[in-house]
Amino acid sequence: MNLTIENILLIGSVLLLISIIVGKTSYKFGVPTLLLFLSIGMLAGSDGVGGIIFDDPKAAQFIGIVSLNFILFSGGLDTNWKAVKPILKEGLVLSTLGVLLTAVSLGLFVWNVTNFTIYESLLLGAIVSSTDAAAVFSILRSKNLALRENLRPTLELESGSNDPMAYVLTIAFLTLVTHQDQSLTSIIPLFLQQMIFGAIAGFLFGILSKKIINSIKLDFEGLYPVLVIALMFITFSFTDFIGGNGFLAIYICAVYLGNQNLIHKKTILKMFDGLAWLMQIVLFLTLGLLVFPSQIVPYIGIGLIISLFLIFIARPVGVFISLLFFKMKLRRRFYISWVGLRGAVPIVFATYPLLAGIDKANIIFNIVFFISVTSILIQGTTLSIVAKWLNVALPEETKRLSATDMLLEENPKALMQEITITESCKSANKKIVELDFPKNAIIALIKREGNYITPNGSTTINVADTLIVLADKPSIFKEINESLKN
Repeated sequence: MNLTIENILLIGSVLLLISIIVGKTSYKFGVPTLLLFLSIGMLAGSDGVGGIIFDDPKAAQFIGIVSLNFILFSGGLDTNWKAVKPILKEGLVLSTLGVLLTAVSLGLFVWNVTNFTIYESLLLGAIVSSTDAAAVFSILRSKNLALRENLRPTLELESGSNDPMAYVLTIAFLTLVTHQDQSLTSIIPLFLQQMIFGAIAGFLFGILSKKIINSIKLDFEGLYPVLVIALMFITFSFTDFIGGNGFLAIYICAVYLGNQNLIHKKTILKMFDGLAWLMQIVLFLTLGLLVFPSQIVPYIGIGLIISLFLIFIARPVGVFISLLFFKMKLRRRFYISWVGLRGAVPIVFATYPLLAGIDKANIIFNIVFFISVTSILIQGTTLSIVAKWLNVALPEETKRLSATDMLLEENPKALMQEITITESCKSANKKIVELDFPKNAIIALIKREGNYITPNGSTTINVADTLIVLADKPSIFKEINESLKN
């Protein structure tokens, strides 16, 4: 089936619906949702039951870049600076030196076990050198995995900030493959330019974006997320235009914004969370459609060898050498090594050799795709098991921080009040959406029979419920009580 304007919306929406429904139940069987999205794309593709013909690396690359913008920006917005600050050095070393060491060690291995040239081997190593932000964010957060001693912020900071390094290495080694008269040292100025310009632009655009968001007066709350999307793309494209790394810029910009007071910040965060999930699904479906499973079969053997070397040798070597001068327990280092998930990002980067037209581009693409699938399958399904085995997961009783303490920690400037619903309250047995509730206040949690539930508009308020309400001014609580009790 060929994709046309007439059927693309129908096919896309059906695939999206199937992905959401299948993804909802996938964790009951221990299968990461991202792998399900990828599989659905492959089944719908030309080698699958859907028979959809999609062989356009340029379109896939464009979708990939747009999707990565949303995924990295959303991850940056969710990054808590207070949690990241104590492990900032470790995270930055892992995302730069760790990526370089992984790329080089894997590249040398590929050079020795294949007929690739040294630069082709290093290009393959660079493409799969970074941990995938989409995979790490979604799996860690979906599993709600609580880890000891700032381990989770370290992993999320590394995965969110190491894609730029992998991108620079990929472009650098691709340049060496296509222009073999250049020396290895010729890529150093490119690397410095990309990283320095990207970091500076990201920080400056973060400051500028905050001023614009808080200064501009829009008539509709829903326009603020749209404004942030525009600022995100301007940050990426302008940084790329001046020769900096756009991925690094948008991540730094998002981290800055996520830790500032912004107008309608909650709306912006919720919108980007939903968009990030949408982009993850679209990205994995697109890459699933792009790949031809029948073409991967001849490379399963060498792909498995390279994948196992990456998981058990190259990634640990990069982590252990990078963290050599930091005081850290051995089991933490082992766990960081294990959370070296490869996902959609390497597959997107593998489209660059395809578009450059180098000789072994198809082989590289198929091997990279196989590495990503095996990484998600092997490492993604065992994160909880390995965490418990290495004793880096928090015990259940420690994990259960008071719900109200968590709310106040997340909203330090908010005022909180607990309101118990009695039979005489007009809100009893009504849905939240039916209440005349003030717009500048929220029912953050409902305590019901000893348990806390997170409500939404369709949640019914029962008698004896205790509502935990947040507001930004004391005067609003009078309106709140009127809408709930009188």
